[in-house]
Formats: sequence, C-alpha cells, structure tokens
Amino acid sequence: MAERKGIEVSLAIAESASACNVDCIAAYPITPQTHIVEHLSELVADGELDAEFIPVESEHAAMSACCGTAAAGARTFTATSSQGLALMHEILFIAANLRLPIVMTVANRALSAPINIWNDHSDVMTERDVGWLQIFAENGQEAADLVPICHKIAEDKRVLLPIMLNFDGFILSHVVEPIEMLSRDEVANYLPPYEPQQRLDIDHPITMGPVGMPEVYTEAKMAHEHAVRSAYGPICEHLDGFAKMFGRAYHPVESYKAEDAEILFVMMGSASETAMSWVDEVRAAGKKVGIVRFRLWRPLPVADFKKAIAGAKVLGIIDRHFSPGGPGGPVAQEVKYMMYGEKNAPKVVEVVAGLGGRDLDDDAFNNLFDKCSKVLGGGDVPPFELIQVRGGHYGKA
Repeated sequence: MAERKGIEVSLAIAESASACNVDCIAAYPITPQTHIVEHLSELVADGELDAEFIPVESEHAAMSACCGTAAAGARTFTATSSQGLALMHEILFIAANLRLPIVMTVANRALSAPINIWNDHSDVMTERDVGWLQIFAENGQEAADLVPICHKIAEDKRVLLPIMLNFDGFILSHVVEPIEMLSRDEVANYLPPYEPQQRLDIDHPITMGPVGMPEVYTEAKMAHEHAVRSAYGPICEHLDGFAKMFGRAYHPVESYKAEDAEILFVMMGSASETAMSWVDEVRAAGKKVGIVRFRLWRPLPVADFKKAIAGAKVLGIIDRHFSPGGPGGPVAQEVKYMMYGEKNAPKVVEVVAGLGGRDLDDDAFNNLFDKCSKVLGGGDVPPFELIQVRGGHYGKA
C-alpha cells in the first residue's frame, strides 16, 4: 500500500522510477539532479532494482545510450538539468523522431553564462522544439506521481514518444516533503509491462533512423507533428486513469480561484503554489484575481487554456526565461498565438521574473497586478519587462 513519508523530492523521483521497474538508466551527474541518478545507482547496486545502470562520460552520451536501450526494447529512464540538457540537444531530436518512449526528469536550472546552478526555466524552454512531450510538476507529490504517468503515456501504442518531466531545481529537488509513495504493486497495477512496437533485434533486423532524403523528410516531420498532437487524448486518458486509481487528479491546464477573476496570472512550476498564497491574501481584500497554470506544455493544450481563461479581461504572464532581442518570454508568445484572432480576447501583460533562482515573491506579484490593473482600467498594455533587476529594483529590460 502507499506509504506517506518525509523524503527528499529527488529521492522520491528515483524510488518512483524504481517502482516502475525501469530496465536501463543511462545518466551523468549534474547539479541539481544528481541525487536522482545517484540514488538509482544505489538501488541497482544494492539489488533492489533489477536494471542496468550505465555511467557515461557526458549528457550527450547519456541520451545516446538511452536511444540505444529504448530502441532495443528496454524501459528507459534518465535525468538531467541545465547545461546537461543543452548538451543532449543534438540527440533529443533523434529520440523524438525515432519515437523512443524515454522518460527524462529535468530539474530545471538556469543556463550559463554567468554560471548559475539555481532555478529558472531557461533550460526546458530552450528545448521547446525538440519534439518531446513536456509536462510540469509543482511539488514533490506531483513529481513522484508523474513518473509512472509519464511512462504510461510514453509507452502507449498510440503515442510512443519521449517525455520530459520538469520540476524546479533546488526549490523542489533538494527539499524534504511528506509524499505518499506508491508501492511497487500499486504501480504495477497502473503501469503494464512495456511492449515495444518495434525493436532492434539481430534475429529480426529492421532499419531505424535511415537517411531522410528531400522526397521523404517533410512527410516524416509531418508524421511526427501528427504524433505529438495526437498524444493529447491518451495523455488526458492516463491522467484520468491515475486519478480514478489513486485519487490525485492532474489536468493539462489547472486553475486557482479563476471562476470570477478579471485578472488571471499565467505561470507554471513551483512558484504557482507561492502565488496561490498571495491570491488568497488579495482575494480577502476584494481583488478579483486568480491563477491559470500549464501542466502540459507539449502538446500545447489550446482548448483547455481557452476554457480556463474564459471571462478574464487581462492576463498577467510570468515567464522565467526570455528570448534576447526577441518578442519576450516563451509562455507569453504561446499565449498570444492562442489568442490571435479571438473575439473579446483578454489583453496580455507580460513580465519576466525569477531568473537564476531569484525568489518570486509578493513584490513581484504586486508589481504585475498593478500593471494588469492599469490595463483593466483602460490603460495601454505596457511593453515586455524584466521586473526584478538589481536586487529588487523594478524596471524595463
């Protein structure tokens, strides 16, 4: 039966992967995800997990090895962060387009330079276009639960795509939380044994990853695009199945006190829970504000998002990454894309905050709320801003 215990979130993720009976882990240590694969190596060494642990010389090699083990038909798991994810970049496209159901947890961390080991979303947002499914956890319980869910989604015969499980580095990875850990039997009842649709087998040879000549490349890319978009239905199905079995419900888009809100903050990750406490306080003061959070990031849950923001007049978007010299943050870009051409669409106010581990606090939320309130009152939409500059000074980028 499920056991509730105090455990570091990284170790909970590792034990959850172990409960999934993964066959292979290929990984390289990088802060702040190291505790995940370190604990998995201990579980393998101690005989608690019957799996191959492949120590490699880099994250590039780690993802290359994962492609090999997944192609051979093994349930494959890995973890990385920041520069490690960036080093995998070349191979991420290959894993996606070969339709290899790898599960990778990413302890989100800022990209260098300057060197920074703390949390923001620059690593995963830089990998938006690699063709992986992507989902976010807000706390340790969600991170532990989403590991078997991710395996079930990735291995579904209708999906067969790799998936990234994102959770905030340090803010979650190194924190001890009370987590209800599912037993191996419970996970086994939810997650069936992996049955690969095709596999590298010397007795039954097949070709995987051939050259894509101009005559077929576009068609291959279109097939992959269709696979990613078509994964939405199975994703919802498996999230619902987990809720029915274990009582904890997760949805592609989630809201907090959004029903009558005129202003909605749009965000993702652990800062959402901090923002909920702020919303409780300002709600008590009579301010109609709520939160809409993306849990599913790829495929982009357009219909769910539009339903969640129905009735809002202003959206205040908090990005934790931005495109230098470009149109602002990635979440704001995607929201504007979804709103384009919509009648009576809410106005969008966008800010970037919480970079490199800087706390998202009440000052940041109040700053954004003030901007949204001015727009709600008829003012012009302000330009995109970095609002946390020089230790609390708020100004334009």
